[in-house]
This record gives sequence, C-alpha cells and structure tokens, in this order.
Amino acid sequence: MTSPATTDLSDAHPDLVEHCEPIFRDFGGRRAFSGPIATLKTFEDNPKVRQALETPGNGRVLVVDGGGSLRCALVGGNLAALAVQNGWAGIVVHGCVRDTAELAAAQVGVKALAAHPKRSERRGLGDYDVVLRFAGATFRPGEWLYADEDGIIVSPKKLD
Repeated sequence: MTSPATTDLSDAHPDLVEHCEPIFRDFGGRRAFSGPIATLKTFEDNPKVRQALETPGNGRVLVVDGGGSLRCALVGGNLAALAVQNGWAGIVVHGCVRDTAELAAAQVGVKALAAHPKRSERRGLGDYDVVLRFAGATFRPGEWLYADEDGIIVSPKKLD
C-alpha cells in the first residue's frame, strides 16, 4: 500500500494538518507510511513498547514519546520484527533506536531522533492511549499520521 505524499496532503489540507518539526531521521525499511495513531508515553524504559507491538497493529502507527532522551534506545531490531509480524505500519520514537541495519531491513516505517547502542531500562513503566505533544505537533489516539522522506504530518481524520 502506497502512502500519500506528505507534501501533497499538506498542500491540499493546509488548515487541517499539523506539521512535525524536522527532527526525525528515517531508520525503517519503509520510508513512507501512514495509519491511525496509537500512543505510548514512557521514559528510558521499553517493555510497554514491546507489549504494544505484540498486539495486532491493523495498519496503525505507534507513536512513542520517550521524552526526547538521547541516552538509550527504546526500539531495536527485535521490536521492528514484531511490528512487521503483527501488522504495524510504523513507529515514531521521540527518542532513540538501535540495531539500525536490522531496522533498515524490516518492512516497517521507523522514525526517531537518533541511534544509540545502549538498551533501555526494563521497569515496565509508561502510559498507553494518552495525548502526546512533541516536535510541534499533537498526537491523539485514533487520529492519522502520515510520514515520508519529507517529514511527518498529523490529521484528525484520514486524508485522500
């Protein structure tokens, strides 16, 4: 499935979409992806990321607010494989990822701030289905996220 270009959607719906600041890098094997948003807020702790990706994705995008931490990774190759296996369209991490070669080989979109070799803590802390705000945009569960090489946009509804 081809995702519509963020530039075209931005031009067609200028009063509807929110634009993320250009702080994210592409890491996944799919550069363009879109889908309904699922959210998770956690800090330097990834068991809840795994739990989310173990559930059916149904074409959704998991948006993880890791507080912008650059001290450890929240997503790696094993979690990207889970995302592919369970039908997630993509993962956006306001934080770091690791296993970048594995991420690049996985057929899932992955955007994050940077790569970091250190794994996160495993305390199991975090909250699902909360409204997140970072990178100049608001991410609400059930709204739509569109991502490609030009950036990330968010819309309250699916766009054509």
